[in-house]
Amino acid sequence: MESGDVEREQLRQKRLESEQSAADERRRRLTAAYIVSGFVALVVLVGAVLLLSSDKNSKSNSSAHINQSSGSTNGVPLDSRAGTAPPDVKVSNLKAAAKQAGCTLRLKLPDEGHTHIPPGSKPPKYKTNPPTSGNHVEPPYQQADGAYTEMPDTIDTVHSLEHGRVEIQYSPDLPERDQLALKGVYDTMYGGTLMFPNAEMPYEVAATAWTNLLGCPQYRGAITLDAVRDFAKATWGKYGGEPASAFTIVGPTPAQQ
Repeated sequence: MESGDVEREQLRQKRLESEQSAADERRRRLTAAYIVSGFVALVVLVGAVLLLSSDKNSKSNSSAHINQSSGSTNGVPLDSRAGTAPPDVKVSNLKAAAKQAGCTLRLKLPDEGHTHIPPGSKPPKYKTNPPTSGNHVEPPYQQADGAYTEMPDTIDTVHSLEHGRVEIQYSPDLPERDQLALKGVYDTMYGGTLMFPNAEMPYEVAATAWTNLLGCPQYRGAITLDAVRDFAKATWGKYGGEPASAFTIVGPTPAQQ
């Protein structure tokens, strides 16, 4: 091969190597771009999922009226159902409403104690069902104001009563429409109030405050709702030895009805 041919071949090889190097560089840049794009897309997707989850949890919390400053949810599921708007109160006298609704009304019962016990402790033998006073869980495990779909530990809800709270309770066997009617009442006075099912009590509907009990063997519609609202208004914030305002109150209270 003559010297001119050798030189041309060397130049051709250099050109091919340069083109190959440029092609390799383009592939590296393209791969890097794909990786960055994929990472950005993943970040956006995760952010969207977290935002939707946060929004869902926020709406659930809002519908259940949970007041985290008043205690702990203790892992009990929240009741985010929208209640049925209640009718106007027709019988505003508590004793009269309780009688017409066929409910037992027990006011100013004996105080069974205020001693704090660790979370998860076996409940004392309370003298009423549902309990209205007695030894209860230590802070900060008192059940937070709010509506729940399962029954919290009794020692947790009794502590809430000590702080002037009212608790609306219902049998899990109560028809859904009646549960939603009670939820509708709760939605109008959820400040410093709790609502949850109770399969252990001998009533379809009950309301409790510290040393006070309204027990209704049967749910009788509007008159039962009147009795619950009258009881809550008469007892909320007045019993327990601890002011209801010791924890922040969020929303309308029974006293404002």
